[in-house]
Amino acid sequence: MRGKETVRDMLLSLVVIGAVAAGIYVFAIPHDDSKNPLKTVDYRVELITARRAAPYPVAAPEPGRLPKGWRATSVTYGPETSSRPQGDTAWHLGFLTAEEEYVAVEQSNAKTGPYVAEVTQRAKKTDRAQRIDGKEWVRYKGDKYNALVHTEPGVTTVVTGTASFGQLTEMASALTAKKG
Repeated sequence: MRGKETVRDMLLSLVVIGAVAAGIYVFAIPHDDSKNPLKTVDYRVELITARRAAPYPVAAPEPGRLPKGWRATSVTYGPETSSRPQGDTAWHLGFLTAEEEYVAVEQSNAKTGPYVAEVTQRAKKTDRAQRIDGKEWVRYKGDKYNALVHTEPGVTTVVTGTASFGQLTEMASALTAKKG
């Protein structure tokens, strides 16, 4: 009979709805926290595109040159943004190491100082440099990221991330820069 609903009926309805919601949560929603939510990306198409379009040789690791367990997780190539004026472009290729540390290859023809500050999360230049495959890379140290920076006329290449300098060096030594 309508109009004779009681608080007891309302509470019973809430219990039934709660049981259904709990069942959906437990049985229908995946709960595997051991899996890393970052997807591996195939960056080959973006690399070919960037190498054709960029005004500089675009750097990426040669296949088989990175340690086992490293995987690409992000890739972008594009024109200017608010921090890069018109005519400047940027290449980004991000990886996770087997130890879940982040390593990125960043390249641009933007002004070196502001660009390095942006992609290294404001890491500071140190007085240390190292030679990798005949090129001089300057070390930057920061609270969030460390980096290795190599500059040539028209392009700055930065290998940066949360990884150790040893892992950043592994990435830098795996890079091959090519044009189109």
